[in-house]
Amino acid sequence: MIAAGCSRGCGPTSCGSATTPACPSCARCGARARGSRDARGAGRVRAALYWAPEATDPLHALGSAWLGRDAETAALVPQPGLPGIAELTAAPRGYGLHATLKPPFRLTQPYVALRGAVAGFAGRTRPFALPPLAVMDLKGFLALRETAPCPPLHALAEAAVQSLDAFRAPADEAELARRRRAGLSPAQAAMLARWGYPYVMAEWQFHVTLTRRLAPAEHAAVLPTLLAHFGTVPGTPRLVTELCLFTQMAPGAPFLIAERFPLRGT
Repeated sequence: MIAAGCSRGCGPTSCGSATTPACPSCARCGARARGSRDARGAGRVRAALYWAPEATDPLHALGSAWLGRDAETAALVPQPGLPGIAELTAAPRGYGLHATLKPPFRLTQPYVALRGAVAGFAGRTRPFALPPLAVMDLKGFLALRETAPCPPLHALAEAAVQSLDAFRAPADEAELARRRRAGLSPAQAAMLARWGYPYVMAEWQFHVTLTRRLAPAEHAAVLPTLLAHFGTVPGTPRLVTELCLFTQMAPGAPFLIAERFPLRGT
């Protein structure tokens, strides 16, 4: 049960002191001992704004089982009986089932300020229909993608990148160099310089990553199991009614859903 006070409801007296560790909920959203809650986020913590299926959507359970981890609860989940599936899904498992809106970034301001900005952004955004999803190949990765154009979805991603950029610490030179080694187009290089990530704005594509990059033989072996696992669920009509703020508490740690923010725009 979540106590009262921090972004997930924890208070300074009930959830952490100089001698008592924070509860699991506060460990997720970044709270620490009393007096340090507003200092969280400096340096190590990364945040991201993602779309993820609602917790009650069967796609959430199926996707979590495919990846082997539930980003909502942090629980490890048994995966389908496909040889090598743990390794094939290791990279997307760390990020959790999601589609990126605002890519991961280190915080320049306290988490509570970011949370307020996300709540305000969600409050101004209208819910909209998401096109049916389907498993597709994306440059060697298997991913869920929309089956029809969705202008509101692209507008949402662009607005998220712009609206929350004041909270993003600039990428360091090592990260920029790593990105540039991927062979960016001039447009992608410009996005990297301006927004810290090459695949945003006009370069953005909605995708829910389900595997690492696969060789052709791996693709042929994995695809039938993947399609059977998800069945018709990805194609079910659904609305985008909330945004998910994910956090990563330390380098290499898994991303978790810190909070879901309902869309309240009219």
